[in-house]
Amino acid sequence: MSIRPIKRLIRAKPTLEGAGVHLRRAFGFGDPGEFDPFLLLDDLRNDVPAEYAAGFPWHPHRGIETITYVLAGTVEHGDSMGNRGTIAPGDIQWMTAGRGIVHQEMPKGDPAGRMHGFQLWANLPAALKMTAPRYQEVKSADIPELTDDDGTKARLVCGTFWGKRGPVEGIAADPTYVDVSVPPGRRKTLPVETTRHAFAYVIAGSGKFCNASAPLAVPTEGVGWMDASLPKEADNRTLVLFDRGDEVSVQAGDEGIRFLLVSGKPLQEPVAWYGPIVMNTQTQLQQAFQELQDGTFLNGGKRP
Repeated sequence: MSIRPIKRLIRAKPTLEGAGVHLRRAFGFGDPGEFDPFLLLDDLRNDVPAEYAAGFPWHPHRGIETITYVLAGTVEHGDSMGNRGTIAPGDIQWMTAGRGIVHQEMPKGDPAGRMHGFQLWANLPAALKMTAPRYQEVKSADIPELTDDDGTKARLVCGTFWGKRGPVEGIAADPTYVDVSVPPGRRKTLPVETTRHAFAYVIAGSGKFCNASAPLAVPTEGVGWMDASLPKEADNRTLVLFDRGDEVSVQAGDEGIRFLLVSGKPLQEPVAWYGPIVMNTQTQLQQAFQELQDGTFLNGGKRP
């Protein structure tokens, strides 16, 4: 068994999206190779309604899958197929855009004004870029919550973990997505299949992710030229990108640590990407935007 070394550390950066939603982006719109098959991870946690209430009005997607995980508040959604619904705390929505969908996502805070959630984009392989769009919505009560002997907890969104299978099925990248909480002071080793790309995104507490040779502290803040010392632990809004191996090891801090552990099989295909549309070639990308102008986008370029 080999513990995955830390390949790169990323501090989520403030970003504006939609109609002016203030969020933090852990990765996205860069070189997608090292995160393949994942394209983007946005941290939607915000406690100021004026900074998120305008939401994400009607916009198109093609060629990807979006995974929305809500922890506080709600997200009301609607789409061009006539679907309507609300994602509540603990719920998951997995949308396969396929050949094309137009939808909107409107966040609503809880009584305290909190809107907390995450959205992950997964790429679709070339063979499924133009598949029919679909939704999988999973209520919080249907997500398996596993507890190990040492008190470590895992909410299993999808994939296989600790011998259990998550409720989301039929996803091209065959990802594993787990919300992990490790108790204070515990050191925990978690399985990750060797052939997958994997990352952890810290959402509460702090801890030390361990390299193969020794449990090294993870510097997580941006370090300026005049900074005298590095932070000692991975804390909230830190993304840890792992290198190859078949385990991830973490030492929880005094308040414990909670993180999203995500892995998937690389597609290793060319990516042509602009905004909400992700294809394999520039020609396909240009065609998609032409179809939006022509009014044929939702029919895969065909006249209704």
